[in-house]
Amino acid sequence: MRDDTIARNYAETLFELAERHEGVEAFGTAIAAVGDMVKDAKVREFLATPRVPAAAKKATLERALGPTVPALFLSFLKVVVDKRRQRLLSEIGREYEKLLDRRQGRRYVEVAVARPLAEDAVEELAARMSKATGAQVIPHVKVVPGILGGVVVRDGDTVYDGSLKRQLGLMQRRLMAAELPPPERSTRSAPQ
Repeated sequence: MRDDTIARNYAETLFELAERHEGVEAFGTAIAAVGDMVKDAKVREFLATPRVPAAAKKATLERALGPTVPALFLSFLKVVVDKRRQRLLSEIGREYEKLLDRRQGRRYVEVAVARPLAEDAVEELAARMSKATGAQVIPHVKVVPGILGGVVVRDGDTVYDGSLKRQLGLMQRRLMAAELPPPERSTRSAPQ
């Protein structure tokens, strides 16, 4: 199984646990803190190395996080260590954040444009997309000159391509597929 799938499964499990115990935001804060913690190379190495027994890793996590995170969250972290998935903690945190955003009605979308957009144009785009989707859309705009014009929006696995490059490609395919009418035949007789 791929790491992103495993991380998503762990995040979903954590989210369900948090929902049952009315701690979705508290668990979100805790997983974000763990994500920040594992950005440090020494912490990451400590958690990843097989030379340190799992019991020592769990005891260290309990000392470092015990008083500041929910007990169930700490139990979840211990299971992650037992299953040797601690290298995925950052990814689990990102997946959990996506679930939390979805629950709170936020959607992050990637928007590709040919030229930089003014701030008011980005706000208008966000407002239109929010109205269309019924969620609070937060666009991440990037400039891709190759699209020539228009906009390409990526919302998760769904892509809405309104680029000029795509429209020109469609027009070209239609023209190439069109059948030409047969040449006109003249009814005049040829000169003799």
